[in-house]
Amino acid sequence: MTDIAVIGAGMAGLICAQQLTQAGYSVRVIDKSRGIGGRVATRRLFDTKADHGACYLQPQGEVLQSLIALLVEKGDLELWTDNLQVQEKSSSQKVNISSSLAYIAPGGMNVIAKFLAQGLEIHRNQLINSISISSANQWHLTSNYSDEFTASSVVVAIPAPQAVILLKPLAENLLDNDFLTKLRGVEFYPCITVMAGYGDSSVKLPEWKAIAFKDNSILRWIGLDSSKRKNPPQPHFVIHSSADFAQTYFESQDLQSVGQDILQNAGYTLNLQWLNNPEWIQVHRWRYAFPKTSLEQSLLAAETSLPLVCCGDWCGGNLIYSAIVSGIAAAEYINSKLKQRKLPGIDFLNAL
Repeated sequence: MTDIAVIGAGMAGLICAQQLTQAGYSVRVIDKSRGIGGRVATRRLFDTKADHGACYLQPQGEVLQSLIALLVEKGDLELWTDNLQVQEKSSSQKVNISSSLAYIAPGGMNVIAKFLAQGLEIHRNQLINSISISSANQWHLTSNYSDEFTASSVVVAIPAPQAVILLKPLAENLLDNDFLTKLRGVEFYPCITVMAGYGDSSVKLPEWKAIAFKDNSILRWIGLDSSKRKNPPQPHFVIHSSADFAQTYFESQDLQSVGQDILQNAGYTLNLQWLNNPEWIQVHRWRYAFPKTSLEQSLLAAETSLPLVCCGDWCGGNLIYSAIVSGIAAAEYINSKLKQRKLPGIDFLNAL
């Protein structure tokens, strides 16, 4: 038995767990994946790493600014570029520059999640598929491996559509219609991500680090991911598709061909035809990539006899920044329902 079970080891779940752990509560974080961090993800492949989820951090809000400053001081983050480029659909040749700071992790963006996970009890590869209140008046959680977890309070820090599936069975006796209506109202855009490496050292690499595409039917973003690495073995790119393209081809049986179509379009759009011929390519689906319809509040609390709250980047919709704000707000809510201890707030970083 534990005080709080946090379902989901993304940014919101880790921040929430740190707040409550440092306040003296017993906390278990349970995640369906082998890794942690959710979309703050890095993949090892072909003697290198590729950030196929969140590509960089921008200093927004006091907590995120402090986190970036601390990780820069530790050597985990560094400034990648102060010019993030945007290309209009109607202007295939001209690139418009917008000045903005972007910080990256040479060791991969998942170092951020590893930093935030310090000291936490995390159960990996555990998909929670049922939740109920036991006869002992505790939350009872069961995973896909039939492992069982018992807690006084639950934080659901996963995408809202997944939370709906998990919590829907509680609707008859525990959850009111307003709670589920708000949860169902949150929608996400999907994304298909391509990682591609190039062995030909004679290719002329572009001067830009990354380009975001505005109103492009196929492309959303492309980054020269190898420019983040120390002594990369070869150039490699990460490309995110547009939401419309991903919705059309998300369930495709031949995902490699879908990835080749994305590369071909990027090569044509950017006049880099050699992008069509990578030495290696990997393609990844993100079903819940970006919030489409967000909750206009920092958390969603259930009116249940035992504390239960949902949080995530979909509470506000501003990705990592919203995830951090939502995670702190969820911790404050749970604490208010338990022993009302002093939470560390932004000072939680000092203990890591």
